[in-house]
Amino acid sequence: MTPRGWSRAAAFAVLVLTVAQLLVATALPDLDQFEGKAFGWRLVAYPLMMLAAPALWWLSERRSARPEPVPWGAFTLVMAPFLIDVTGNSLDLYDTLVWWDDANHFVNWLLLCSGIGLLVCRRVEPRWAVVVVVTGIGALLAVGWELGEWFAFIRHGTEIDTAYEDTLGDEALGTLGGFVAALVVARRRAQ
Repeated sequence: MTPRGWSRAAAFAVLVLTVAQLLVATALPDLDQFEGKAFGWRLVAYPLMMLAAPALWWLSERRSARPEPVPWGAFTLVMAPFLIDVTGNSLDLYDTLVWWDDANHFVNWLLLCSGIGLLVCRRVEPRWAVVVVVTGIGALLAVGWELGEWFAFIRHGTEIDTAYEDTLGDEALGTLGGFVAALVVARRRAQ
């Protein structure tokens, strides 16, 4: 199999593994690790968010006179955080490892923003603008994610008492992950 074939297979594997775990979580909502975590919403939202980047890329490239090769690696980077999140819930890591949630907000935003940066900053110049664009996208997505969590399961859940501090930390870690991703994308563009 070619490297492009491996990249395509990885993107599909990440999508399938994520949806499979979401189906299990939705079918077994009474398990402690899934209870009160809005897996019905996630079953709809996660695949849509995972497929947004490929759909937007396809829409922009289909009109191009010189279409670029499909960036499967970037798509996989965008999709991987959803798999990591669901796997963390499936293995009950959010409730058993104190640091898991914080690590996820940093690492998942690093992956997500790296993929987005590779997709949207192909023609952005100068390099410092890549850092600003990717970091800004990371910060906006961190805020949006926290608003989604609040709406889906925090506002009526058991985490309302600690949500403010956790939300601020999650937004900061997501933005920091976006910033590190921005540096990685800018450096990669320079090579």
